[in-house]
Amino acid sequence: MMKLFSLHGVHTPHKKDTAHIKPIRMAPPTRVVLPMAMHIGRPAEVQVKVGDAVCVGTMIGAAAGPVSSPVFSSVSGKVVAVQDFLLSSGATTKAVVIESDGEMTVADAIAPPVITSREALLEALASSGIVGLGGAGFPTHVKLNVPPEKMEYLVINGAECEPYVTSDTQTMQTRGADMAAALKALAKWLGARRAVIGIEANKPAAIAAMRALASELADVLALTVQVLPATYPQGGEKVLIYHTTGRVVPTGKLPIDMGCVVLNCTTLAAVGAYLQTGMPLVEKCVTVAGGAVKHAQNVLVPIGTSMADIVAFCGGYVQPPHKLLYGGPMMGITAPDDSAPVLKNTNALLALTAREAKMPKATPCIHCGSCVNHCPFGLAPFMIATALERRDATLLEELAVMTCMECGCCSFVCPANRPLVQNNKLAKVFLREEKAKEGGQK
Repeated sequence: MMKLFSLHGVHTPHKKDTAHIKPIRMAPPTRVVLPMAMHIGRPAEVQVKVGDAVCVGTMIGAAAGPVSSPVFSSVSGKVVAVQDFLLSSGATTKAVVIESDGEMTVADAIAPPVITSREALLEALASSGIVGLGGAGFPTHVKLNVPPEKMEYLVINGAECEPYVTSDTQTMQTRGADMAAALKALAKWLGARRAVIGIEANKPAAIAAMRALASELADVLALTVQVLPATYPQGGEKVLIYHTTGRVVPTGKLPIDMGCVVLNCTTLAAVGAYLQTGMPLVEKCVTVAGGAVKHAQNVLVPIGTSMADIVAFCGGYVQPPHKLLYGGPMMGITAPDDSAPVLKNTNALLALTAREAKMPKATPCIHCGSCVNHCPFGLAPFMIATALERRDATLLEELAVMTCMECGCCSFVCPANRPLVQNNKLAKVFLREEKAKEGGQK
């Protein structure tokens, strides 16, 4: 059984300079690029062709299976291309390019869904395009489709432990009404009776707002605000479950196996907004920060807007960016250039200077054990690196490399600057490939 070390993790610089800045809505860009794969599962199937007129909320990609999610136009205008798009994973998907007319005309079909049953709620959420907005993008309707008696806890992720990122903080401070609407629906139709929201102690305004929300909803469900130490990675799903409920999710098990369903606070707000308006997921609040950006702030942008357009809205670059990231510096994904678009689960765009992004030179491992001592799951990254070098799949499995959530704590604390989290990622790929070979030989 996996052990979870409750006191482990790291103290990263917070750099939450935008925590007090309310989101500002930017004007529609001249064009958006909307990939069909912005979620875990099968990519959506393109439903439009070049020359088609679209409005805000027009479905341009239909869900392609039970674990999939539709994609909607985030602007009004004309489809000018349907083309291949290279994802950060290296895979290729289709993307719809829309030239905006600047009008932001809403599709005629947009109307609040009529919810009369559990099934109707899940069907509506399947049509909303909402996926996990703080992580890997798991379709929300799938995550919530669990037997009511199994959902003992609805765990709401408000930790936002990554440096720089404050978009969730603003959700908790400004979108309480949307979160309330979602919680009322989940209580009424899905049987949610007990919820807990975990928030790091460095967010006092968000904590106060969520305590007020808990009081408001006292007759609907029991909502507890759990104040957590500001220690990375508090927002990791298994870490959050442990620190809010005391339960450990073993390796190979899902949160629901331990009676928990986890939703990011912004995902919850998106559910509430959709139930009230019928507008599918077409917009995101993103934190724009980093030393290369002139004005760091939180910005409301149509999904598919390029990094370049958003940075221009924030005053442009004060110096050429050395690295561009989707998300925070610990688990963020590098973007190839600033033509990359905002995706459904993009919570931040970082434009880092050469000094901020400098990679220190790696030196030989000194076997100090810091990586083990700070791993939330007590893994041994230095041993995983050795097993990978030896191409020893059996040892990698014994070392539970697949448990690694790639949080980066090991690399952050390593005094030898070893690329430990990168090694873990490569080791997981190698182990999967070896298992696939074994399966093919049987």
